[in-house]
Amino acid sequence: MEALEAIRKRRSVRSYTGKAIPKGDLEKIVDAGRLAASGNNRQPWDFIVVTDRTMIEKLKVASQWIDKAGAIVAVVMDPSTRWWLEDGSAAVENMLIAATALGYGSCWLEGYTLPLEEEFKALLNIPKEKRLLTLVPIGVPVEWPTQVKKSMQEVLHWERY
Repeated sequence: MEALEAIRKRRSVRSYTGKAIPKGDLEKIVDAGRLAASGNNRQPWDFIVVTDRTMIEKLKVASQWIDKAGAIVAVVMDPSTRWWLEDGSAAVENMLIAATALGYGSCWLEGYTLPLEEEFKALLNIPKEKRLLTLVPIGVPVEWPTQVKKSMQEVLHWERY
């Protein structure tokens, strides 16, 4: 799938078939995150790919619907870098687009992850000095959501607001 097509198609998918995702596809998705832009090229991230059903069952306290994901990517960040939130956001967006390009659904789970960060850090053995930015469930979608985005006329301004 061409890049702009993947960007247009990408939606937050919250319903998966439970089908496994090939390791090579997961590596491509994480590689897209690894290649994201980062402030001063610090690349302050690590990625934990979880495919073990028992661990996914433990992580689903963040949101029940992730139980059928083929994998969950935990995005771990070094908060000592000035732009860690922005860098992590760029990495996540790259992974969401890559997942779409490969035919998988995904979703950014940040709002559900942060309140349980310490619990998840212990579960995933994440060092204390690191932050868990988010969990990204990835899976074969039951269906593609069709939420309508605002039109260009609603959001585009030239020269001034």
